[in-house]
Amino acid sequence: MSNNSVTILAVDDVQDNLFILDSILSEVDEYHLDCVNNGKAALNYVADSPPELILLDVMMPGIDGYEVTRRIRQDKKLPYIPILLVTAHDQPSLADGLDSGADDFIRKPFDIDELMARVRSLLRLKRSIDEQTEMIRQRDDFVARLTHDLRTPLVAANRVLSLCLEGIFGTPPEEMKEAIDNVITNNENLLQMTNTLLQIYRHEAGHKKLVRSSLSIYTLSKEVVQELKPLAEEKNLTLELETQPSDGQTSSEYYQTEGDRIELRRLLTNLLGNAIKFTDTGSISVLLSVSHEPTEAVRSPEAIHIAVKDTGAGIDPEAQSQIFDWFYQGDHMRAGSGLGLHLSKRIAEMHEGTLTLESEVGKGSTFTLSLPKVSR
Repeated sequence: MSNNSVTILAVDDVQDNLFILDSILSEVDEYHLDCVNNGKAALNYVADSPPELILLDVMMPGIDGYEVTRRIRQDKKLPYIPILLVTAHDQPSLADGLDSGADDFIRKPFDIDELMARVRSLLRLKRSIDEQTEMIRQRDDFVARLTHDLRTPLVAANRVLSLCLEGIFGTPPEEMKEAIDNVITNNENLLQMTNTLLQIYRHEAGHKKLVRSSLSIYTLSKEVVQELKPLAEEKNLTLELETQPSDGQTSSEYYQTEGDRIELRRLLTNLLGNAIKFTDTGSISVLLSVSHEPTEAVRSPEAIHIAVKDTGAGIDPEAQSQIFDWFYQGDHMRAGSGLGLHLSKRIAEMHEGTLTLESEVGKGSTFTLSLPKVSR
């Protein structure tokens, strides 16, 4: 098999059908056809060495073509593989097959020109998607390396500037102190944005692995509230943690989930920090509650809801639909890089949870993090 050959996997429980496919496709030098006669063998083949295209019979004993398609599409480790369903004329609609993830279908007996055209079309689609995937991978790798390399000079620069303010190199005049202090602040903002961007790329690229353990959302929320309370008090804002009745258990025992403590702390800190940043008067509250019925969003018997509510300016409906998007900053004068909420939503999703927003202009906003509840 040459390096330029295209591997096609044909799956059919009738040997004569495989022979016909081999006779047709072998006319093209660059096509290399491998054949298996059942769904289980097809899944094993794909897991071991993914082909560029699969010609898949629908009706087979054991695992049929629909189920093979579903399992392949559910395996996120696999590259994109076009699937061409093959069916007899007397078989029912293939809507289920297409809904399960197949890309196209063709009926037996084959029209040779039609079969070859569909094969060429799906292989073009495969090449196009592979090229886009590679471009995204190269972009992500570049940005990850760039953001990582930016951190060291920023930290080093701020260290030297701090030494200047301390007078290590001589006492600077007041005008210079103010200028240096501004540079340090800008560098810290850039460092924070760089760290956030690096975290996002780790999540997006699948390199971020959660360190899961049992933890109390109540305890974690209390820590974050106490840490950020001085920032709220500087703006004369009240910041309180509230809980609903906990069925006789302590709050620490009642609000139990499983997840990465560092990542969830990052998420809660970002939500509370934003609430303080965009609220000028009034209050901010963190309300913990539990729903005792499974929901479509959080598929567990019970869910913990952490609602961060502020009395800020609110967010207009158009902005709400984009608030979790990459680099979306909105038109608020204090808007940041547009990365924090995107990362927060990613963290929620990695914990099988959700992050939602309810807001009304002039009345404030409520960001609600929902997570599966576990019994201690």
